[in-house]
Amino acid sequence: MGKDVILFVFKIALGALTLTVAPMWIFWNSVLDFIASYLQWIPLEWLQTTGASIATFAFGYMFFIVLITLFTSLYSETLLIKLAKKHYPDTPVTGQPTIAASAAVTAKASLVFLVLFILCIPLLFIPVLGQLVMLYLWSVLIKEPTIYEVGSLFIKDRQIRKEKNKKARTIAIIASLFNYIPVMNIFAPIFAQILFLHHVLKE
Repeated sequence: MGKDVILFVFKIALGALTLTVAPMWIFWNSVLDFIASYLQWIPLEWLQTTGASIATFAFGYMFFIVLITLFTSLYSETLLIKLAKKHYPDTPVTGQPTIAASAAVTAKASLVFLVLFILCIPLLFIPVLGQLVMLYLWSVLIKEPTIYEVGSLFIKDRQIRKEKNKKARTIAIIASLFNYIPVMNIFAPIFAQILFLHHVLKE
């Protein structure tokens, strides 16, 4: 990855980390109590106690990832155009995503992600299955913002956009694998956008 990508990602990560630590520090006990009460119906005592603490930490981590996805969606336009001009100089920019639309698309994907995450918490403790479920959930978070950001810039024809979007889920899942690697997880959203950019523009 180029220095522009690395610099962009670390700026995004710093902002996301700042906005994650503060609320989680303040509301840790409230989130812990909510998750513990949610797990009461599961007939496993260790999951109701230790599992609640792990799930609360995981919730904070998920919130961090959500913020990185949101900020990437809002501020990646300039970087994507620069990368497109570098690798596909003859490709014109055909549109421009709006901040409001970017925020709305990412907020919707984030809400779906968080709801599914809460519903799937018991499954996350099952070896292998839990990791596969989490990988799918991360792809839910990344997929729609990626389609919107790249598609709005470079795909004017709706039919072409529809065809290109067919591989968006696979691309989102591949990018989501970064979330299993400390530090590299902050690259997942922009990596998905870069992969989709090449998918869209490569003939």
